Amino acid sequence: MNRREFLEKARNIALGSTLLPIIGFSNSSIAEEEETLTPKDIFFPNENKVDIVKDVFLEKEYHNSFISVQKKLDYIQKYVGYGNFNIISFDEAINVLKYSKHGTVFTKDELAFIEHIFYYEPAYHGFYGERTTTNLTSSINIKDIEKVPYTGHYVFKGKPKETYLKLKKDIGPTIYLTSGVRSVVKQMRLFLDKLKSVDMNLSKASRSIAPPAFTYHSVGDFDVGKKGLGADNFTERFSFTSEFSQMKTLKYIDMRYTIGNKDGVRYEPWHVKVV
Repeated sequence: MNRREFLEKARNIALGSTLLPIIGFSNSSIAEEEETLTPKDIFFPNENKVDIVKDVFLEKEYHNSFISVQKKLDYIQKYVGYGNFNIISFDEAINVLKYSKHGTVFTKDELAFIEHIFYYEPAYHGFYGERTTTNLTSSINIKDIEKVPYTGHYVFKGKPKETYLKLKKDIGPTIYLTSGVRSVVKQMRLFLDKLKSVDMNLSKASRSIAPPAFTYHSVGDFDVGKKGLGADNFTERFSFTSEFSQMKTLKYIDMRYTIGNKDGVRYEPWHVKVV
């Protein structure tokens, strides 16, 4: 989809849709069981010392749109609830804005920024992962996923679900799902939040959060952690837990981002590679 087709589609959805959002409100039962920890603000102690010759920053022409898009994504998450936001599509997000009390939409400049941050190639700032999603408006089929109770997260049916359930059985109740299925919108919010926390440094942001079109959470991977460890599940501390020690002995468990991985991503012992 080229830029003109995308902008036209987004405008048509925002201005012409007669469908209400198909997602629930944030005061639904999901709020009682969701786990709200995310990796967006976590860095290893030495992460900021790494340079890609010279770190690359988001172009200033996008800064105003960055701020306004981030605010609108925050509103959408609050409206639909944390769990539902994990799987919301871009078309659904537009509907949420349209039917909000303000009746707002993404502006032309905001849509141009959203398109840019999804379709750009991040290798120039040191991220070398593979693109996992090719269309900004891609959606997750609800029939292909299953919600994991008391986490606020989902896993894909088939091998991802089987791997997670087997992991739980082999290690026990102290290990749990900290992040599962992520839509384009969810990954975009995580990436923008990280980008803001590092002063618009694309190089640093992409070492811990993949750009929106490059996350393996959209195709099967998931994160796990130790109950009680909290936000430290997204740090090096997880690698010193008994749960991780047991994971390393399981032949069916593989890590996506090992030390010195080719993608240019930090070491993530909590990230289970499925696909």
